[in-house]
Amino acid sequence: MNKQHLQGLIAAPFTPMHTDGSLNLAIIPSYYEMLKANGIKGAFICGSTGEGVSLSLNEKKAVAEAWAAVAKDDADFIVMPLLGGTCLTDCKELALHAQQIGLDAISFTAPFYFKPASVEMLAKACSEVASVVPDMPFYYYHIPVLTGVGFPMIELLKAVDNLIPNFTGVKYTHEDFMDFLSCMNFKEGKYDMLWGRDENMLPALALGTKASVGSTFNYAAPLYYDLIDAFNNGDLKTANALQQKSIDMITLLGKYGGIATGKAYMKLLGIDCGEFRLPVKNMTATEFELFKKDTEQIGFNQFSSRLQTAVNV
Repeated sequence: MNKQHLQGLIAAPFTPMHTDGSLNLAIIPSYYEMLKANGIKGAFICGSTGEGVSLSLNEKKAVAEAWAAVAKDDADFIVMPLLGGTCLTDCKELALHAQQIGLDAISFTAPFYFKPASVEMLAKACSEVASVVPDMPFYYYHIPVLTGVGFPMIELLKAVDNLIPNFTGVKYTHEDFMDFLSCMNFKEGKYDMLWGRDENMLPALALGTKASVGSTFNYAAPLYYDLIDAFNNGDLKTANALQQKSIDMITLLGKYGGIATGKAYMKLLGIDCGEFRLPVKNMTATEFELFKKDTEQIGFNQFSSRLQTAVNV
């Protein structure tokens, strides 16, 4: 098992849909090529951005197979599916499926209906899923704003350290920098800590993160690589300004209804991923025209991803 620490930007892709809400997997090859052309190092599929909780078991398998097919010969591009969290039986089936089709790692989030009462119970749930594929790297997806499960991740690392041999790290989508730094330093950096808040990348870089997973990397990867370069070069003024551009861009998500606005950004690039499934709100045609004007105001086309232009990273 390759328990490496990842580096660079890993996109959380949208799941492409037809106008009737069915999967549009034919888009994924061109989607993958666009991510590669912009320096993206992998795909975290069927997560929040990918509407994993709104997909059936068979749909999740179909999405995973489509990504496995495009990346099968690309050793420099990892594909990691979020298995889910509520039904452990489904999660184990999806983990075995991921192994069978040659994906690189798996991820699991907290059960969010019957929630674990303690870190120890969460660790047991992780162990049950991870144990069916002991040779695959296993990541926990920490996103308490959606799961309602907010245990400190440093406590989870302590609980799993001698329990789950293939536990590799955490996709950390939260704002607790004290907890994140404690996880980074646990056992001299044993676990891979993937930052998951695009709007807070700059402070995470200051704490030493080397890899991030995010939805806005789908359509604004150049912005973030410029931010990383500025930070690494000690140019904090430029890094600060670039982070503000990220915040301005992400603010439009809230203005136009939330997570579904990401698919509108993708449409501006020329990749139409359709709409989000209910109960997520999608913007109207009138709102889309207003949204386009707002993206012009923030200069989106100056830092957006390109379909064919490679990024030097």
